[in-house]
Amino acid sequence: MLRGPLAALSLVALPALGCSSIGQGQAAVDHVWIEGAHRVSGGDIAEKLATTESPKFLELFQGVVYDYEFFDRYVFASDLARVERFYRAKGYYEAHARAGRVVERGKHVSVTVVVEEGPPTRVRTVRIDGLASVPKLVSDLATVAMHDRVREGQVFDEDHFKDAAAAINRALTDHGYAYASVSEKAEVDVLTHTADLVFAAAPDQPATYGAVTIEGLGSLPEKPVRAALEIAPGTPYSAAELAAAQQAALDLGVFSSVEVTPDLPKPPPADHIVPIHVKVQGTSLRGVHLGGGFEFDVIKTDLHLLAGWEDKNFLGGMRHLSIETRPGVVLFPTRLESFTTPTSFLLEERTIAHFHQPGFLEGRTNGIAQAEFNIGPILLVPNPPSSPVLGYREFKVSAGLDRAFGKLYAKLTQNVQDELPFAYIGSVDPALSEVVISYPELELRLDYRDNRIRPHSGFYLANDLQVAGDLGTARDVRVHPEARAYVPLARRVTLAGRASLGFLFPFNYGGQETPVILPANPTAADTAAHSAWVKDAQVVFFRGFFSGGPSSNRGYPLFGVGPHGPAPFYNESVSYQQTVNGCSITNGTTPSPQCYVPLGGSTLWEASIELRFHVAGPFDVATFCDAGDVSAAQLDVRLNRPHLSCGAGARYDTPVGPIRLDVGYRIPGAQYPGFGTPAVDNLEGIPGTIFGLPIAVAFGVGEAY
Repeated sequence: MLRGPLAALSLVALPALGCSSIGQGQAAVDHVWIEGAHRVSGGDIAEKLATTESPKFLELFQGVVYDYEFFDRYVFASDLARVERFYRAKGYYEAHARAGRVVERGKHVSVTVVVEEGPPTRVRTVRIDGLASVPKLVSDLATVAMHDRVREGQVFDEDHFKDAAAAINRALTDHGYAYASVSEKAEVDVLTHTADLVFAAAPDQPATYGAVTIEGLGSLPEKPVRAALEIAPGTPYSAAELAAAQQAALDLGVFSSVEVTPDLPKPPPADHIVPIHVKVQGTSLRGVHLGGGFEFDVIKTDLHLLAGWEDKNFLGGMRHLSIETRPGVVLFPTRLESFTTPTSFLLEERTIAHFHQPGFLEGRTNGIAQAEFNIGPILLVPNPPSSPVLGYREFKVSAGLDRAFGKLYAKLTQNVQDELPFAYIGSVDPALSEVVISYPELELRLDYRDNRIRPHSGFYLANDLQVAGDLGTARDVRVHPEARAYVPLARRVTLAGRASLGFLFPFNYGGQETPVILPANPTAADTAAHSAWVKDAQVVFFRGFFSGGPSSNRGYPLFGVGPHGPAPFYNESVSYQQTVNGCSITNGTTPSPQCYVPLGGSTLWEASIELRFHVAGPFDVATFCDAGDVSAAQLDVRLNRPHLSCGAGARYDTPVGPIRLDVGYRIPGAQYPGFGTPAVDNLEGIPGTIFGLPIAVAFGVGEAY
């Protein structure tokens, strides 16, 4: 899919192209290679060098946009000493670095650093002294924190050694010992290549909070801030609680920065009371944003505008109200590859109003409410017929609570949505009717990523649970867990993975998988059976799972993976963006294959792995493989239908996140049994091609996961 991020970007500044030159007596560095680095990453070593490669614009051209990096023999000699110091810090005390080769080609040089690592120094013993006065629980937590960083038998690493001391100190300060200190000592035997590590802890006495002062509020009220901080004078001190208080104040959304600082004089006062100082810096409370964008892919082409307004102190009390509208027009039937002049202009619109009440019920529990009104045509297949074209008017409201518990975020809401079908072109099947779905929803997210926009390490777990009840058309249970993990392979290399499951358990629909097509002269029984099937299939489409698209399986368009069949329905969750074409099913014949549309399924699995490389400046590249399947049956995880696609992409960093371009290729022989057979493809879906190739293109803002 090709998507324009203009709606999310107010301005994208492109660097002015310029060229730099190499002066007389200068030599540009083309390459820096590291040889002999087996136990320590060559990339980590290169990060320590002042002699670096000249960056390339678009990884092709030196001296364009970016300046050259010039070679200096004196700097390079210092680099060799830096490499040896770096190795010693990693536990290799006998490591040596020398210049292997400096190859000159005119005004350009290539440099090779040869490393002789030598034997590693390993930790022989490790212990903590000074914890006899603290409770066993705290002592055990400190010991676990230490062993998470250093333990017997590991290669001695100075950074891990210092991290262990800091972790022991955090275990003490998190549990009341505000004035605790930890020192570390390492005795290294270079002959036996061993190290004995000792941490000396001085916990002092437990402390309590004192008075809390807040600075920098200006005209903003103090009460919501104190409620969010949840720091009560006289209660036990905790550094972890102070960090959570700082994040809770930031989550109010009205401050650009928050500093929560304990007053810890030395020596400690006799009462061990710790005053807390909070310094905040406000941000703009009101704003208007305007923009626009486009969508151009194998399914549809649209142009749209974006307008929004927000007030972060609506009616005082730091209440947040935002309203955003996105009017647009679909150029029908224009699309990627089969580009044709539009014959119809289909109006679409999305409007969302969101209200956030901080400190609802208690300090860190927020009240939330949201209302949406959306109108959009339904186009989900690459080559729809010209008529009919269906649309839905969608009304959605939700209200509930959300709260953060450290790294865990929870949101509980009651949701009601109303779907009203209508015809943009032609007429709709008379059996189509209004669908009302009412369900409570519980969302849970556990986020241990180091960065939410550009994660390099950590993990993320989430689950979405919905229970649709008797107040609406559907009764079911829908659960959708997801896991993500990020492993730093080097400073500039990240291995990212994602896995997801989805299970739908319907109670009053989903039993009619075979289409009920009306004959030429239908009886009352035929009409009743057809209407029952239409209602059943329509609800499945609103509640079922789908796979494919830029944040799912990137070798397929949106909803390209899963059960297909003749049905004039589509997925409510993206009704303002994507749609299903409606084919007439009243002519007594089975619709042609082009009328087979995504139906939604009851079982979903998805898996993805991606290798991300930071190149230079704002540029990153990535390679990926995505897989997944959607089955109509319940609890039917079909691993023999991987729908495997692999590809590559590029990212350009901006203030709103990386602009991402990915191209996914569907691997031959790794799709599903019977792939390429018309009868099977009709049931699985024909995802279409781009210029005759089995690929899909995604262009947007933000990483895929």
